[in-house]
Amino acid sequence: MDYSLRIPLRQHVGSPCKPVVNEGDTVKKGQLIATPEKLGANIHSSVSGRVKAITEEYIEIEPDKEQPEGFVPIKETDSIIEAIKEAGIVGMGGAGFPTHIKMDVDLQGGVVIANGVECEPLLEHNVRQMEKEPEKVYRGIKYAMEATNASRAYIAIKAKNKKAIEAMKSVIDDPRIEVKEMPDIYPMGEERALIRDILGQLLKPDQLPKEARAVVSNVETLSRICEAVEERKPVISKNVTVVGRLKSGRKAHVFFDVPIGTPVSELIRMAGGIEGEYGEIIMGGPFTGRAVDLDCVVTKTTGGVIVTDPLPREKRKAGLLVCGCGANEARLREIAEKMGACVAGVERCKQVVDARGTIKCENPGNCPGQAEKILKLKKSGAEVLIVGTCSDCTNTVMGVAPKLKMPVYHHTDHALRTVGHLLVRRLKK
Repeated sequence: MDYSLRIPLRQHVGSPCKPVVNEGDTVKKGQLIATPEKLGANIHSSVSGRVKAITEEYIEIEPDKEQPEGFVPIKETDSIIEAIKEAGIVGMGGAGFPTHIKMDVDLQGGVVIANGVECEPLLEHNVRQMEKEPEKVYRGIKYAMEATNASRAYIAIKAKNKKAIEAMKSVIDDPRIEVKEMPDIYPMGEERALIRDILGQLLKPDQLPKEARAVVSNVETLSRICEAVEERKPVISKNVTVVGRLKSGRKAHVFFDVPIGTPVSELIRMAGGIEGEYGEIIMGGPFTGRAVDLDCVVTKTTGGVIVTDPLPREKRKAGLLVCGCGANEARLREIAEKMGACVAGVERCKQVVDARGTIKCENPGNCPGQAEKILKLKKSGAEVLIVGTCSDCTNTVMGVAPKLKMPVYHHTDHALRTVGHLLVRRLKK
């Protein structure tokens, strides 16, 4: 490595961690370098090297030229929950909630749902992991069941991902565990949508899965649980999809075990480099990702890096429609600004509610109609729409907007167009 790694002190829901090392210290790969003071998760060094700098936001480590294969193990424990805590595992599907807290619950014979849906389009690392390491994911599920006192488990995978389905089925030897095939729509993969479609129970926006006697966990998170229990391995790396406007082509590149703190610029270089002029670099998926610069780094919750085509230019006044399943108002305003569009008005999808400090959908992926909201935007002076809606909400938008002669942009358009993916418009059920 000829670059330093900046390891953020906040890679999780909660407060930043407190460093337990000093500038100038020599650290080993896997060594504990920061601990939570409140809600949070342990942070470990992803490389062996020297602590170059410590700020309020990150610990910068200059790596040794030669990196060991091994790592400093977490302390011995017979407790699955303690192993998860020591390893610093968080929700690696993007949520970042500390997993030792999520798993520290008695489901009283309830259910563990392994989320392998890969909710966002373009991302492939979860599916590839199930194809490549189904045994590790499966053992992680069994540890999660033991820790939560669950009597059964479901592995949710989109029906189109046949290889992943067959790989997971091939390792199941427990009748309490089965694969559930899910539809290819967004936001399938959102935990309340999974609980609704698998267990037949719709939770309120402010309810947690445990109220349905369920725990939902991403498949990479489950594999890290397996590593913590069996190998005493801390979380020091992340699986990431890199895709988009690349010299190597528009197909996705999946990198396993990318060291935490790796610059986005290095990942893009590994994938072939950027081809020509680009629009945004999105960290995450097209629906819920955020625009970042090349200096941003991989964290425990990084799922994707998408290099997009330039955004279209738009001189007409835009109306923004915010959805609880997709882009928030700030992201839609950012898209409008980058397109050069003046914002005439903002409306929320009729199912959006405020819950737990954010916005949520009352029934993810099932939309009753958006005619009233679009008419309001039309009356506010909007000539075009920029929407951040889920698949079904967009269906209802497209049932109204064309009749009002209002062109529709979806905030994912520039990402999806880059790779020739179908745009989010009318969903054929």
